[in-house]
Amino acid sequence: MWANMWPGRMPEGARLRRTRLALWLALIAAAVVITINEIGHARSTQTLQTLSERFERRLIVTRLWRQVLEAESGQRGFLLTGRDSYLQPYRAALLEMEDSLHKLQRLLLDDRQLAPQIGSIEEATRQKLAELATTIDLYLDGRNEQWRELMMSDIGREKMDELRRAIRQVIDGETRRIEAGGVEAFGALGRNRLAINTLTLLALLALALFLRNVQRLDRTQAAHDLALRTERDRLEATVIHRTAELTELTRHLQSAREDERSRLARELHDELGALLTAAKLESARLKRGLGTMPPEAAERLQQLNRTLDLGIALKRRIIEDLRPSSLSNLGLVAALEILARESAQRAELSVRTVLQPVMLDEDAQTTVYRLVQESLTNIAKYARASEVTISLSHQDGQVQVGVLDNGVGFDPAALRISAHGLLGMRYRVEAEGGRLQVDSAPGRGCHVRAWLP
Repeated sequence: MWANMWPGRMPEGARLRRTRLALWLALIAAAVVITINEIGHARSTQTLQTLSERFERRLIVTRLWRQVLEAESGQRGFLLTGRDSYLQPYRAALLEMEDSLHKLQRLLLDDRQLAPQIGSIEEATRQKLAELATTIDLYLDGRNEQWRELMMSDIGREKMDELRRAIRQVIDGETRRIEAGGVEAFGALGRNRLAINTLTLLALLALALFLRNVQRLDRTQAAHDLALRTERDRLEATVIHRTAELTELTRHLQSAREDERSRLARELHDELGALLTAAKLESARLKRGLGTMPPEAAERLQQLNRTLDLGIALKRRIIEDLRPSSLSNLGLVAALEILARESAQRAELSVRTVLQPVMLDEDAQTTVYRLVQESLTNIAKYARASEVTISLSHQDGQVQVGVLDNGVGFDPAALRISAHGLLGMRYRVEAEGGRLQVDSAPGRGCHVRAWLP
């Protein structure tokens, strides 16, 4: 109640909505960052793959040019010296060129725009190889004039120039495309970096705002908690004060009740006792004065004496219920034994007592006696028990009194507010600075215990 009334405290619904909003914003920011990162990664991967393919094409073309030069060097060395050892580099270069041409054809599948340039390179390469092979064949056939004439012609130089131009065109084109791809890759990385940095700054700003709100909420909560603690302490102090007042009032009412019972018991003992005793004496005098009486008169006089005896017994029982004389004259242990014996006779119970002498003041002794008396009354009315045990002992600076029965029992948590007997016992015991405990369950009897200082 106080939490809802205190100003400045954020309602639970508003705080929950703010928390959900912060969570959704964090999720959205994370999703945006992940999306940008994934897009940048995909683009960078694609760009790097494209650059790798272009580097490979440029490398193959460069290697092809080197292989053509090696083949031409081997062909010239063989023509000049006639040694077969020069044919080994020539033949190896031929095999490597075939592999390079095959790789160029495979790379055309990824980029069809280079088909004209690759076709020119392949055509110029094959023409150059044909020219080299023709020269070697003429040399091997002994047709020296023909191969010299072919060597001195410009056909070889033209094929080499044509191949050089085609290779240069491809290399320059791939170089430009590699440079453009590098620019694009660095641009994508820069854009990703800018986007991630921007989102990071926004996230830090949002976190700072969130932390500021959290600190403000914490300060408000701390102030609210302090107010609640202050109010709770005040209420606890009020409750303690009121409880002390009620305890003192209960003690006073119990004392007044016992005093009133004592006064009423004395009046009954003095006034009613005197009247009944006088009537008893008058009946005795009447019996002596009349001498021999008719049987009917004697019977009536005897009935009158019995009635007076019953009245005297009733007077004594009422006085004992109001203020047991045995408690004042014989002490607590003897009074409890007499109470147990009389209760056993009235309710036809088997009552066992385990009583030890204890040191209690007069009010505490009255509390113990009334506790046992009320317990025995409840057992006789409701418990349907056959055995009862009354105990009184001294342990650890406290006096413990208990009443245990084997009756039907009950559920202490289900007691009605109108169960004044147990409630009165509890207040009476607490008024003496003690505590009361009731252990019971349906079908398991009841054990009433109290501890008094």
